[in-house]
Amino acid sequence: MEKLELKALGKINLGLDVLGRRENGYHDVRMVMQTVYLYDNVILVEKPHNKIEIDTNLPYLPRDENNIAWKAAALLMEEFQITRGIKIILDKHIPVAAGMAGGSANAAAVLYGMNRMFRLGLSKEELMERGVKLGADVPYCIMRGTVLAEGIGEKLTALAPLPRCQILIAKPSVSVSTKTVYEKLDKEPIKEHPDIDGIIKGLEAQDIGKVASSMGNVLEKVTAGEYPVITKIKECMLRHGALGAMMSGSGPTVFGIFEDRRKAREAYRSIKIQRLARQAYIAGAHNVRRKW
Repeated sequence: MEKLELKALGKINLGLDVLGRRENGYHDVRMVMQTVYLYDNVILVEKPHNKIEIDTNLPYLPRDENNIAWKAAALLMEEFQITRGIKIILDKHIPVAAGMAGGSANAAAVLYGMNRMFRLGLSKEELMERGVKLGADVPYCIMRGTVLAEGIGEKLTALAPLPRCQILIAKPSVSVSTKTVYEKLDKEPIKEHPDIDGIIKGLEAQDIGKVASSMGNVLEKVTAGEYPVITKIKECMLRHGALGAMMSGSGPTVFGIFEDRRKAREAYRSIKIQRLARQAYIAGAHNVRRKW
């Protein structure tokens, strides 16, 4: 009976711009995505019966077809008529409903792992084509690294890597519905757009200061307006020496980019002392060349 252990890595958005809304409800976006070394452990165990089982350390997560990891397994089992079963064990550490693509990363790990386990012979590109059927972030979570995402998030272009830095991640004790955030965004025209091209130029020049000063997220105003703690966390990070701080995705997770690990630790301690965040981590940027 085969067993695989994989690291499903989370992401942050260095830049997130929304260009418009499609008739089908999806939004055209232009984003710079960055994988961070904060991960869920995903363990796949082959089973003799043709069933999908999910176990997780978080009791409130669904363990059936309502879990995107379950859907990823079902997609491959149906397409390739796999007669054996799979048990998926999710040891979750990426904050849930937090703008870090934890669920999408789990689905990506299941696609990647089952491709190996059952010797399906799919390339990374073929896995990404299947991933978009599950969610817009899944193809990116298969690709990983520093990436420009366009379309609904499925058109991906590799960028120069983020220069070495420390990334402080803080998730306050609130959860956000991505659908609700986009619905609120649609009610008013977007007046300020982030400098996505500036981020890309900073990456090409390996200038972390340029990257940090160009960061922006059009969803932040919506979510921070609802949850002022997001602004408080940002201000705390900046006071302690962050080159830049921003909400990731639809939130409520906030991250700060630091050149100095000591300053990142000081910001971490301050956030914890003030009880601004339930979960906080210091993580490095993930180099795409690292293995799963």
